[in-house]
Amino acid sequence: MRWLLVAIVVAATTCGDLLQAWEMKRQGAAGRFRPTWPLGAAVVCMAVSFFSFLKLLEIEDLSFAVPATAASLVLETILARALLRERVEGRRWAGALLVACGVILLGQT
Repeated sequence: MRWLLVAIVVAATTCGDLLQAWEMKRQGAAGRFRPTWPLGAAVVCMAVSFFSFLKLLEIEDLSFAVPATAASLVLETILARALLRERVEGRRWAGALLVACGVILLGQT
């Protein structure tokens, strides 16, 4: 159950962040902001992430939940490069790799 909740938190956070970034890039300047379905979907994704994280905290310690859900950073880095065509520098790739290693170590305990 705990890894299912981790997967939901990671997927929902990643989806919410990507939708928000994509829509903000599409809309451009802040002066022309208007609510759209991608922003609404991003809010829903972040709400799912939040409530799933709360449920995870009911069954696991904070010392497990926070590092495990940090896997969203790895997924976001990969998808930002692949889908949003963002330039990702070496330091961010190195950080994502370290986080991935930490999550793998956490999974073995």
